[in-house]
Amino acid sequence: MLLENWASFCLLALIATATPGPAAFLVSVNSISVGFRLSLVTVFGNITGLFVMSTLSVLGLSVILTQSALAFTLIKSIGAIYLCYLGLKLLISGQFMLKIKKQDNIKRNLLYLYGQGIVIALTNPKALIFTIALFPQFISLSSPVLPQFALLVVSFMFMSLVCLSTYAYAAHRAQLKIKSSKTSKLLCRLFGTTFIGFGGYLATAANKPL
Repeated sequence: MLLENWASFCLLALIATATPGPAAFLVSVNSISVGFRLSLVTVFGNITGLFVMSTLSVLGLSVILTQSALAFTLIKSIGAIYLCYLGLKLLISGQFMLKIKKQDNIKRNLLYLYGQGIVIALTNPKALIFTIALFPQFISLSSPVLPQFALLVVSFMFMSLVCLSTYAYAAHRAQLKIKSSKTSKLLCRLFGTTFIGFGGYLATAANKPL
């Protein structure tokens, strides 16, 4: 793979991962709820989901999903429902709910944070389309394909790690400046409405892949 091709891919991947989306808002919420370090568990969960998506792309299985209206709609529906669920939780409670305090609940809560990241990644149709549409454009058939795919996948995951961690850290820093419960409630409403907005967009977007 030419250095120019790899650099172009990294630039596109950086733009895609830096654009605010469900994953960015999720890690921001978790950073405010449980702190920056623990929110990284959700970041790693999201990266795991992206790795699975990328592996599907390498194996060609993702093409089947994008060509099946039923499978694609199912993925979108699960994602839409989950995002709306997260949004309603924030709106109803009016506070960032998840708190990790008891020693016997730490493992369960860490798995919950990790699972959130995986679910958001696997139910995001844009991530699926991104891996299918972009990866092949930077593959040279004159060279071994697997090492090239591996380089693209690792680069994509690294970009996601950097961008999502930045969102989490920014949210953590902002949270330190929140002094009143009124401001906290306003943020809950903002994040809650945003999650529901993302869910509504997924639910009402065209059923077939773009």
